[in-house]
Amino acid sequence: MSVFEQTIDAINGLVWGPIMLTLLLGTGIFLTIGLRGMTITRIPYAFKQLLKGRKASGEGEISPFNALMTALSSTVGTGNIAGVATAIGIGGPGALFWMWCTALVGMATKYAEAVLAVNFRETDAAGKKVGGPMYYIKNGLGKRWKPLAFLFALFGALAGFGLANTVQSNTVSQVLFNNFQIPTVASGLVMALLVGLVLLGGIQRIAQVAGKLVPLMTVIYLVSTLLILLMNLTEIPAALVFIVDSAFNGTAATGGFAGATVMLALRMGVSRGIFSNESGLGSAPIAHAAAATNSPVRQGTIAMLGTFIDTLIICTMTGLVLIVTDVWNSDLQGAAMTLQVFDSSLPFGGDILSLCIALFAFTTMLGWSYYGERCAQFLLGPKVVLPFRVLWVVGIFLGTQMSLGLVWKMSDALNGMMAIPNLIALLLLSPVVFKLTRQYYQQSADNTVENQS
Repeated sequence: MSVFEQTIDAINGLVWGPIMLTLLLGTGIFLTIGLRGMTITRIPYAFKQLLKGRKASGEGEISPFNALMTALSSTVGTGNIAGVATAIGIGGPGALFWMWCTALVGMATKYAEAVLAVNFRETDAAGKKVGGPMYYIKNGLGKRWKPLAFLFALFGALAGFGLANTVQSNTVSQVLFNNFQIPTVASGLVMALLVGLVLLGGIQRIAQVAGKLVPLMTVIYLVSTLLILLMNLTEIPAALVFIVDSAFNGTAATGGFAGATVMLALRMGVSRGIFSNESGLGSAPIAHAAAATNSPVRQGTIAMLGTFIDTLIICTMTGLVLIVTDVWNSDLQGAAMTLQVFDSSLPFGGDILSLCIALFAFTTMLGWSYYGERCAQFLLGPKVVLPFRVLWVVGIFLGTQMSLGLVWKMSDALNGMMAIPNLIALLLLSPVVFKLTRQYYQQSADNTVENQS
């Protein structure tokens, strides 16, 4: 192993270590308490706003609904399949419980990110609404904090080329080659062409595609996992008890799984949960800033559903099928666990999962292209948009022809480093979030009283 790779490993150990995970989780707990638990109690209201959000209700580039779909396009992906399997494979079934806890407090983080993104967004030279952590750092904290905004934008622009570009295209090309014998060159060219055609239309076309593909791929995956659970219906109650028990007592098992302590289950659940839903990393608010809305709080309530859907629904379904079928307790690792369940339980199950992985990765490439583009524009101005899109498309093809072990590690490090300036901003600007929330719901209560009188 080279000195450079050892350095990257050391950075990853720090970035994704106990201190950072505690900070991410602690920020979520702090915001949940400060918001008096409204991100949990207002979930039904959030779904109501999501349905209303199919239509624009203010200034912005895309509908509130499509803003959430764009955000989900970058989070719903291989983390829901391989990430959950890895968490349970290493930390035991108890890891799923801690993923739930992470999601519940992570909803407050995602809510706060979107509220600030809409509240502090700007109109760029082309007349489009732009925002995200770099903008609420600059506009919310003042000029002296601008270096922090530049750091976030730099990490975001670079992280995308690994995590959401070359890595995703490489994953898809390998899946298509292994299952359908499609040459990697062919799949690389097709993916690059399709993504390029979408990017030509900017955020409007990205959102339109995400608004159709994300619900479709989510339904396909959830229906498939639901069918597997129905086949093992009698095992579900025991599985749920096992998950909770393992979270507080650890796990002892046979086969390829040696056992897990409570701390290991906690660490894997928190880390994989955050990695899957990206609460606190600062990516999703970039999409929500483009929403056509006149209310930061209303968009925030829609945004928090991203964490709810990603972790509490999709990751839960993955975890349950692994546990009820006892595949978690085998020699298999990562996505191979989920593939084994699908292949043995459903006709063409392996093909269905391969399709889901391909769709998940494709939408991730689309969603993150916008995040990276906005970060690059913040750093270098509007002139960088076209070159960035060209590089993004080229990177997709190159990713299918590369060995990406080091790229994975570098992307993980950069992705985690995005969280540092974002979390600082969230904590310092939390009074703004609390104030806007109180004002919104007080106004809503006053309007209700007036309508009833």
